[in-house]
This record gives sequence, C-alpha cells and structure tokens, in this order.
Amino acid sequence: MKLHALSADGTEFDLEHLGFDDCERGLLAVARYFFLARSVPEHQSWQVAFAIAVERWGPDIGLPIAFAMSKLVRAVGDVRTDFVSSDPFDDDARQRATFDEAVLMRMLHHMRRDQTVDARDAVGVLTRGLMDPHVIRAGLAVAARFGCCAPMRRRPKLRVVS
Repeated sequence: MKLHALSADGTEFDLEHLGFDDCERGLLAVARYFFLARSVPEHQSWQVAFAIAVERWGPDIGLPIAFAMSKLVRAVGDVRTDFVSSDPFDDDARQRATFDEAVLMRMLHHMRRDQTVDARDAVGVLTRGLMDPHVIRAGLAVAARFGCCAPMRRRPKLRVVS
C-alpha cells in the first residue's frame, strides 16, 4: 500500500491490509510499549517491551531489537510529540494500526528492503517534512541489523595465515 493511500484523519488500519510481515508486526508491538512508556512513564512499560522482544526472538536477538526500537521511538517522539500510538494493552488494537504507526512501520518496511525512494517518502510523512537525521539513523540501524529480524551474518572470509 502506498503512503498516499493512507489518510491522517484518525482512521485506524487493519494490519492484515498494510502488507507488514511477522517481524514488522513484532516490531510494532515492541514500539507501542516504548511509546506508552514515553507518554506514561510511571507504567514502566519499557520493561514489557524488552520482555516481549525476548519472548518473541530470544535474548540474543530480542534484547538488541528492543534496544534499537527504543532508540527509534525516542527519535520519533522527539520530533513528533503528537505521535499517535495504540494502547498495547488493548486486545482489539493489536489487529489495527494508527496512521502514525502505519507510516512508522512503512518506513521500516522500505528500509529493511533497501527501497530508498519509498523509505525517504515515509520519513518525510513521519517527520512532517523535517527529514530528521536521528530518525533516519535509528531507522536504518534497525533495518541494517535486523533485515529479517535476525542479525545479519557476514560471510566468512578466508585468510592466509603464515
């Protein structure tokens, strides 16, 4: 789905129709707890974000994913204090996404697939044209490290040892 097909009128979108894979849905779940922690710090829902990531991907992958997503949420929250995120404790909201969440996940979706033009468009919509370098850097860090929600493995290099 293209960004111009989304509207910012408060409509929520069915996650099934947004084209996100299981990893991106998991990233959204983690992000929601971090957004809640920003808006209601006394809930300490950041702890739940880390726990969910560990349950989903194990400690070796889940903890770095949660940490990377916390950086992205902080960068987005600094630029967009009016970012609208669903309540992660609402069972009905788990199948829907707000406009802001859809754009955030669309940005990650395109960054993970190295679709630069579409990713740039998503960053522009998300930041309302500011093209904030912290948002871009944090998004690219998530995408580069967790292209398929697994650490990117480098091919072993053979070296001659004398």
